[in-house]
Amino acid sequence: RRMKEWWLQVGLLGVPLLAVYLHIPPPQLSPALRSWKSSGSFFTYKDLNIFYRDSSGAVGSSDIVVLLHGFPTSSYDWSKIWEGLTQRFHRVIALDFLGFGFSDKPRPHGYSIFEQATIVEGLLRHLGLRHQRINLLSHDYGDTVAQELLHRYEHNKTGSILINSLCLSNGGIFPETYYPRFIQKLLKDGGLLSPIILRLMNFFFFSGGLRAVFGPYTQPSQAEFWDMWTAVRNNDGNLVMDSILQYINQRTKHRERWVGALMSTSVPLHLIYGPLDPVNPHPEFLQLYKKALPMSTVSVLDDHISHYPQLEDPTGFLNAYLNFINSF
Repeated sequence: RRMKEWWLQVGLLGVPLLAVYLHIPPPQLSPALRSWKSSGSFFTYKDLNIFYRDSSGAVGSSDIVVLLHGFPTSSYDWSKIWEGLTQRFHRVIALDFLGFGFSDKPRPHGYSIFEQATIVEGLLRHLGLRHQRINLLSHDYGDTVAQELLHRYEHNKTGSILINSLCLSNGGIFPETYYPRFIQKLLKDGGLLSPIILRLMNFFFFSGGLRAVFGPYTQPSQAEFWDMWTAVRNNDGNLVMDSILQYINQRTKHRERWVGALMSTSVPLHLIYGPLDPVNPHPEFLQLYKKALPMSTVSVLDDHISHYPQLEDPTGFLNAYLNFINSF
């Protein structure tokens, strides 16, 4: 009988642990995320559904801006400056990259910066904007996608988009001044361990990891962290993070191509930088940026702004961007 009771206790303990391991159920969308999703649409890239938002804004402007988000978040990163952008641009467009947000998250899948760039081209073709000049505004992972798009544009690759300007922000543009978080390194090179870690990843680990890349006075609220986590968990996105993280190795491997694209371009370039960023630290990152790209203009935000400047200081970020756009 003792044995039977013991098994029963193990069983009862095992159920919640298994639920944690299998993540039952995924979190529900908050009203804010639901509204973001319902004001967007999907287009198809090779049988995969890609989520995007396309707002028509300013009357009398023909300018188009396309926003490229970072890892591990989604197009929702742009929500705090969306309204401000629609007052300046004729069209404001953002997508969730494959494996992120509301887009499909196939697995197994060889996620790559090259494919994400092709998806951006596909979206603009879908929207009939192939022959229009596009302003790119990017952050983090999106910076690298923008660099690949710039390389294709500079080399007149078929299907490439016409880039009018490029504004980068807080991304690992130079592998040598880029310090990924411990968990990122662990997942990217974890081999057989990675899938287990990803299954055990929960909201508390996730929000703790992100907390470290926000400034002390600009931390997201609990509700905002939940929105980020919900977007990751949508379509089991937590289970593809290790595949997506191969972008860190891709940056090193294709450094010449991607840094070269920035160094040789005649497209107007700008950097908006939160200097408290532990991933691309000050002053090391900025010194290299200014040395490698002397023709780029730079806006450095307040000392306490970190890795997510568009969320931490939306007003400062938007002003810096509009000053750049209005300067040429």
